[in-house]
Amino acid sequence: MARSERLLTLLQTLRRYRRPVSGAVLATETGVSIRTLYRDIASLQAQGALIEGEPGLGYVLKPGFMLPPMMFSQDEIEALVLGSRWVARIADPRLAAAGADALAKIAEVLPREMRDDLETSTLLVHMRPPVADKADLDAIRKAIRSERILKLTYSDESGAVSVRSVWPFALSYFEHVRVIVAWCELRQDYRHFRTDRIVEMSPQDGRYPRRRAVLLKEWRDQQDIAP
Repeated sequence: MARSERLLTLLQTLRRYRRPVSGAVLATETGVSIRTLYRDIASLQAQGALIEGEPGLGYVLKPGFMLPPMMFSQDEIEALVLGSRWVARIADPRLAAAGADALAKIAEVLPREMRDDLETSTLLVHMRPPVADKADLDAIRKAIRSERILKLTYSDESGAVSVRSVWPFALSYFEHVRVIVAWCELRQDYRHFRTDRIVEMSPQDGRYPRRRAVLLKEWRDQQDIAP
């Protein structure tokens, strides 16, 4: 493995950990000796990578560092293209445009030959268009990010209409529908709301009292869904 590729692999491995990880674990995951690992960490630190820690205590990478030029494997490029094309077909126009913009930014910093691979990828996405949304998905995502309560007028599968105050913490994208995952104040439990069945929606001024990450973890545990 070339040294530049080895350093990039180490960076990518460190990014997977939010807490300090031992040198032995890093050496095993990157396929190098512990001595080589320590040299590689020193090299990255000399290039400006905010890697904190020391032998015996573990290492953690602080955000904000990227090795120029950006390098990707062939599989990683295909994953990016496929993901971007999937978002373009399944998401709302604003998010689809953001995916295309992100891919364009990545293309700008890729070497020429890798940029060609990005532009000529043969992985295609074919699916039926999703059901039209009645709710503003951009407003839903903003409510999730800011942990704001949403007031919904909602029509269920049988056509019965109810008014709910919910704490939205996730938005699930299926092939044909989008679903808000939220804590429902009326039911005092987690509920799922299809965005095409929302008759009216208004974000409220107040933040809900529990953190989004806590709600997400609790919901996953309840549904037995792995992170």
